[in-house]
Order: sequence, then C-alpha cells, then structure tokens
Amino acid sequence: MTGIGNAPVSFGIFGTTAGSASPADMLRVLAEAGYDGSELGPPGLFGTPEETADLFASAGLQAIGAYVPLHLALDDATFDEDLARMRVTCRELNATGAALAILADEGSPELLLNPAREGRALALDDDRWELASQRLARAVNLAREHGLAASFHPHISTYVESDWEVDRLLATTDVTLTLDIGHMALAGADPVRCVEDWAARIDHVHVKDVDRAVLQRAKDEQRADFDAWWADVCLPLGAGDVDIDGVLDALDRNDYDGWLVVEQDRAPTSAAQLPAVAAEQSANLRWLAQRWPATAETAP
Repeated sequence: MTGIGNAPVSFGIFGTTAGSASPADMLRVLAEAGYDGSELGPPGLFGTPEETADLFASAGLQAIGAYVPLHLALDDATFDEDLARMRVTCRELNATGAALAILADEGSPELLLNPAREGRALALDDDRWELASQRLARAVNLAREHGLAASFHPHISTYVESDWEVDRLLATTDVTLTLDIGHMALAGADPVRCVEDWAARIDHVHVKDVDRAVLQRAKDEQRADFDAWWADVCLPLGAGDVDIDGVLDALDRNDYDGWLVVEQDRAPTSAAQLPAVAAEQSANLRWLAQRWPATAETAP
C-alpha cells in the first residue's frame, strides 16, 4: 500500500479553478491530519515547479500526481492549449518527484447540461472516438517523454462517463485507469463491479462518496449551472450512496497496492471555512484508515 492521500478538489480547487484559501495552508492541514500525500492542483497553483516542490517538502507530504484536463473531442486549438498546460504540470510532477499524470476528458458544454446521460445519443461516433484515442495517445506520450506514467480518469459529463465507455477505452487503448468510485456511481455503474471487471488496469483510486439525489434534482430541473450543483453532490465518507466498504473489499481481494486518494469536491474554500474543512478531511482519513486492511491495525 502506497498511502492515503487527498486532493485540492476537497478544498474547492479543481480543473482550472483555484480556491481562496492558501494552497500552503491546504497542505499544512492535510499534513496535520495525518495524510501521506496530496495530488497537485491546476498548473501554477503552488507557484513555480521548484516552489511547488519546496511547499510539499516543507509540509512533509508526498506529491502523488496531478489531474490533467483534456478536450478529447473538441477543436484542435483547444486541445493544443490543453497540451501546453499539461507540459507545465509535467514539470511540476518532475520537480516534486511525483510520477503520475491523471488524464481526463473535459467533455463539452452540451455534456455539462446532460450529466449521467441515458442511452448513447450524445456519445462519440466511431470517427470522433478514433480522434479521441489519437489525442489520448499524444497525451500519454507527452507524459512518457517526461518520465511519467499516465492513467485515465472517467468523469461525469464527459465522453468517457459510463461503464460501457470505459470498457471501450480499455479495449482500444493500453492506458491504465484511475477509478473514481463517486463518478462511476453517479454515472449509473456499480463501483464494486467496476473494481472486479477492471482490476488489472486500475493503478490509482479516488475515494469519493456522493448523494445521487443531488444529481437527480439537477437533471429534473435541467440545471445549467454544473459547478454550482456539483459543489453539493459530495458528502463525507460513509454518508452517501457509494458502497465504499464493498469497493475496499474488492480492491483488497484483487491485491490493489496503489494510492487511495480521498476527494470531497466542494465550492472554493475561504480562509474562514478552512478549519471546518480541515476537520472534515481529518474525519475522512480516520474513517478510511479504519477500513482499509493496510492501515486498519494502526488507525487511531
């Protein structure tokens, strides 16, 4: 077992968006809670690559990896901008000693309005899937040029959202998989079955609990403010609809030995909110450590 980490999304920092609390304070509270490491945030969140490495070292945390958003099915110019941002992230990963680029499709404005879509009407056709596969291969090669591994993260409201889309991705590429159990549950999949079906390709896991009712209300109301309702979809571990115990059992049965990264996506965290968020993430760590076989014996 590599360790239990957290990520900037738990403090409202995601994609290309930064929160208002200090990134250094985020690392400090994660270290004080007892986490082993954290993923990086958007490029430049912690400063230059060298400053990023210094902040992680000062906090005593391992840098785990970084989420890399890619528009796999939009125009060439947008994708080229994605690769330019990814190059910055690769330099940050190299500076901190982290080894994993976590690649994810960013979908489209249309998909943001259709989360957990039913049927295949908005799915990629064969030609666009081929384009997405080619672009993903370019991103994987870019990671490898920097000495990094690359893993793919299926995500709600994107072109790799449902379990059948993940099956197609795994059948047509050799990329490994970052399994986000919250996203898969929201997409209508069974995260336990996902572990069993994809165990040989899973090399990174995001542990997330979600309230499906929030998603259903957003769908029923045809809400166009994805970021606003998404800030309410994640709950403290054990309080939502995901069978996390079942997922942990399945991971253990399949000898998973990578990182478990706690994510509780939320709206950007202000400095005044930081103590409450810190307490919640400390509780998440205790909850998870008591259940994961590799840490349960030493959990407080």
